[in-house]
Amino acid sequence: MTKNDQTALIEIESVSKFFGSFQALKSVSLNVTKGERVVVCGPSGSGKSTLIRCINQLEQHEEGDITVDGITHDGAAKSLNAIRQKVGMVFQQFNLFPHLSVLDNLTLGPVRARGMSKADAEKLAMQYLERVRIPEQSDKFPRQLSGGQQQRVAIARSLCMEPQIMLFDEPTSALDPEMINEVLDVMTELASSGMTMIVVTHEMGFARRVADTMVFMDHGEIVEVAPPEKFFKQPDSARCQDFLQKILHH
Repeated sequence: MTKNDQTALIEIESVSKFFGSFQALKSVSLNVTKGERVVVCGPSGSGKSTLIRCINQLEQHEEGDITVDGITHDGAAKSLNAIRQKVGMVFQQFNLFPHLSVLDNLTLGPVRARGMSKADAEKLAMQYLERVRIPEQSDKFPRQLSGGQQQRVAIARSLCMEPQIMLFDEPTSALDPEMINEVLDVMTELASSGMTMIVVTHEMGFARRVADTMVFMDHGEIVEVAPPEKFFKQPDSARCQDFLQKILHH
């Protein structure tokens, strides 16, 4: 893949990942530049989640190189920690601590990992709760919130670590339909602020609005990379055309 003029913030070079004898990623390469918004789509089991989980090494790849902002994953704790400080991640499940209030869920990381004072961390947490439009929920516990609100808390929690890159792994797929937009709106706002984002999602309306680059994966390979207007109107591969037809007309 040709390098952009801009420096790549994330470089994924010939990465392969195996689970036992099953190859989940087959020599995948992708560059993401600073401020770029990439949406990754594809059928279930195509390797989308595995790819983004390899970026912050929730999954360790066996072959190839992953470099984030100049730091290459080399298996050492030092590089892993340095990379994890740059990368925030939001999952399908909200992974909030049920016994902590919303505010405490948000301040935990900055206090423990970034050495912030409780007061500063609370100020930062309130800023981000404001940004995801639920500052009034700060004293509640996760179980008192709707799924959409919990996911927005999870996004705010990631932002409290002030990452350079945000990874979203199907962030709306566990939500009721009426809550999906409130989460996508927050993500759209985040994208418009210039955050570098990689989003695994089936929400094609969001992808059209927000993505600079669409990536289609199938059977552990990147089959197609294109800007949204080309991707949706005239994808090159039959596999991608077939996928889009299914997903856009169901």
